[in-house]
Amino acid sequence: MSKIYIIHENSEWTVHLTKRLEERNLPYEEWFLDEGTVDLSTVPPDGIFYSRMSASAHTRDHRYAPELAQAVLLWLESHGRKVFNGSRALQLELSKAAQYAALSALGIRTPRTLAAVGKDQIIEAASSLEGRSFITKHNRAGKGLGVQLFHSLEALQTYVYGPAFEEPVDGITLVQEYIKSPENYITRCEFVGGKFLYAVRVDTSEGFELCPADACQIGDLFCPVGEEVYNKPKFQIIEGFTNPIIQKYEQFLSTNHIQVAGIEFIQNEDGDIFTYDVNTNTNYNTDAEARVGIYGMMEVAAFLGNRLEELNTSTVSYS
Repeated sequence: MSKIYIIHENSEWTVHLTKRLEERNLPYEEWFLDEGTVDLSTVPPDGIFYSRMSASAHTRDHRYAPELAQAVLLWLESHGRKVFNGSRALQLELSKAAQYAALSALGIRTPRTLAAVGKDQIIEAASSLEGRSFITKHNRAGKGLGVQLFHSLEALQTYVYGPAFEEPVDGITLVQEYIKSPENYITRCEFVGGKFLYAVRVDTSEGFELCPADACQIGDLFCPVGEEVYNKPKFQIIEGFTNPIIQKYEQFLSTNHIQVAGIEFIQNEDGDIFTYDVNTNTNYNTDAEARVGIYGMMEVAAFLGNRLEELNTSTVSYS
């Protein structure tokens, strides 16, 4: 019989899923693509394939893992294999500029963002924001790479031309208008099978600080893996969350062939929603889930198990 293949380059982020697969006695195999080869003239094995390839692979010395994964995903898709979070999902995972274009195409509002290559061009991009506060971030990011908040052009110049400047792996720095939340939080909506699972409120009152989870050392609070600091939970699942944005997000995921994702938005003082990140390699906060009894990786395992059963059933029926 067929099995589940997990494509990734970070075992620390994948072990939570494999544990759930084992609990359900589901057959699986990991394809760890930090490096390797793919024979494009061969036929892939039967089964279903789920990609958890990360945009931050280069921070773990896996510089070309996403490129290799993209070759593998296109190979699988060309042979008609069932691929979840396939080549289009990975394309969006690797480029926030591509995310914003895809979101905007469906009428989902994003913060004003300029993509710049070159230090002088970063300064020029910030100048066009007309004195407003702004954030810089890496286009190919993950883990909050390059996220910095600036309230003046002078502060940006000191950073960009100083030793602390982080060069993006793809050369593209995003300069984005800063959307201030009056209550200092963002909302992350989780989806499994393309359908809404839950929303989590992420406290950002302490600004851009390191995520306290050992497996997720980042430069801001927008990582969904964390613990409690000063007895105040940073991550709280919002029970009964409803908002018209959910329907738009589900349409976005369907249009772009994404089955599992976390999508983050922030609201300004007028309550307007700005969507600023799509994470197709989503993780979950264990403490927040335990408080309400909803478990993301359990749902992902169930989704993959159901798809595997459908594949095996259709194969038996056909034969």
